[in-house]
Amino acid sequence: MDFTEKTVETKNIFKGKIIDVNLHTVELPNGRRASREVVNHPGGVAILAYKDENTVILVEQFRKPIEKILLELPAGKLEKGEDIELCGIRELEEETGYKAKEFKYLGKIVSSPGFCDEYIYIYMAKGLYKGQDGLGDEDEFINIREIKIDKIKEMIKNGEIIDSKTISAFMMI
Repeated sequence: MDFTEKTVETKNIFKGKIIDVNLHTVELPNGRRASREVVNHPGGVAILAYKDENTVILVEQFRKPIEKILLELPAGKLEKGEDIELCGIRELEEETGYKAKEFKYLGKIVSSPGFCDEYIYIYMAKGLYKGQDGLGDEDEFINIREIKIDKIKEMIKNGEIIDSKTISAFMMI
């Protein structure tokens, strides 16, 4: 059976700096109609950055929606029309102060497909060397952490690392 929902109407509810929220009226596979609230997000890029073969660079930052400081991969939002790989290269340097000799695409994930269309593209960076000191955005406060991969896996298992893009990246290697 085809479970595809056909969009009959879309109404913008909110237009923000990063996201838009739209109310979709959809026709269900059984012919009935329903409403879907959809968050439109431009997507992002996350980088699994190896300091050496056993050590990865993670960033610590406060995440307002869940009121917690999270440990996660360096990552950032795609700008309109920006090349995905170039976004990753830019974000790596902005958040960590490093550039990479090797930058390899690992895959992509959808962060919350029940209500959001965001894709996160995951890259692996190796052969790190110093670029400009991590500049970040003016409203970003970040601590850079170098953590052994075995420790990261342990932190994922015991719930210290709960960020989905970070957990997903470790499934891709």
